Amino acid sequence: MLDLEVVPERSLGNEQWEFTLGMQALAILQKHCRIIKNVQVLYSEQSPLSHDLILNLTQDGIKLLFDAFNQRLKVIEVYDLTKVKLKYCGVHFNSQAIAPTIEQIDQSFGATHPGVYNSAEQLFHLNFRGLSFSFQLDSWTEAPKYEPNFAHGLASLQIPHGATVKRMYIYSGNSLQDTKAPVMPLSCFLGNVYAESVDVLRDGTGPSGLRLRLLAAGCGPGLLADAKMRVFERSVYFGDSCQDVLSMLGSPHKVFYKSEDKMKIHSPSPHKQVPSKCNDYFFNYFTLGVDILFDANTHKVKKFVLHTNYPGHYNFNIYHRCEFKIPLAIKKENADGQTETCTTYSKWDSIQELLGHPVEKPVVLHRSSSPNNTNPFGSTFCFGLQRMIFEVMQNNHIASVTLYGPPRPGAHLRTAELP
Repeated sequence: MLDLEVVPERSLGNEQWEFTLGMQALAILQKHCRIIKNVQVLYSEQSPLSHDLILNLTQDGIKLLFDAFNQRLKVIEVYDLTKVKLKYCGVHFNSQAIAPTIEQIDQSFGATHPGVYNSAEQLFHLNFRGLSFSFQLDSWTEAPKYEPNFAHGLASLQIPHGATVKRMYIYSGNSLQDTKAPVMPLSCFLGNVYAESVDVLRDGTGPSGLRLRLLAAGCGPGLLADAKMRVFERSVYFGDSCQDVLSMLGSPHKVFYKSEDKMKIHSPSPHKQVPSKCNDYFFNYFTLGVDILFDANTHKVKKFVLHTNYPGHYNFNIYHRCEFKIPLAIKKENADGQTETCTTYSKWDSIQELLGHPVEKPVVLHRSSSPNNTNPFGSTFCFGLQRMIFEVMQNNHIASVTLYGPPRPGAHLRTAELP
């Protein structure tokens, strides 16, 4: 049984790890998978932006609710207090020996505003700043006594003696209903750099590079207490050298060498059987949500890949969500020179209306960890337009966008060419 410390408006955790509001907590679950088991991922398959992403720790009675857009931790809910020990300021208020009654909560946390009775749920809600407790009534017969109109509403202020906590919520602010995921705490950066936004730069023919607004935790000379959020911009372009990218973005989290080109079958026939003398390679920046492909011969940038990190995609949780904005040249009558913006949350139908339908049929992309495995999330479809490849999921959301540099003299860009 987990023994966890409650910090209102901030976190739930112990000495080894901590679920902190504003963080992306999946790395903790992966690292401590032997202790935290049986985790369910709950999301809307067809409308992933309409509901929070939920991680249900079924063995421990805890739910982690993440904002559907920024994917940061918004609410920590303990829905089964019999499966976990809880303490506040080092003193337990819930364990096998201590029942979380209203008297115990009052003793541990002190005075607060009167409780609020919700007749639909038949629960009392006791609210502190950043922390709420829900109490279950002992019987249905007690419910009418706590209706708001009973005894001029005063009866609803008094939580019945002996009532025990049914659920506990940790969140940011004064209201659970109005809470939003806070910005990522500096303690969660751990030396990484994150992208607040990524703007795709373009010239007259198509994408020319990326302008990244980056966040990092900087600090004074040797003083962690003086840590502050650093915000700065960096730009990388097609044709930049490997050294240019390293100086702009720092070292990648991983370097991946392409062992084979699975899309060579779609290239012109003379090139299908020409073996590669050396392999192109990717710089993978997982916390930026960006991959950068370098040419093996020139060591210059030839592709950018932007990842949206939607649940239900094969690569979910490998990359942080890339908050990109891509200017699109509209292909409509009387719309010459006009541009619209494609974002991480745009759907493929709306993009097609702006750009016109692709000339070629989509390439069906199957992903699996080995030839004998199947992808439980199904295939995606790749469409090529304006030197970009849009990888589209079956729910019409964009899984990734691959940007190409201008073609070399004598070379022909193929829409089927994929990373």
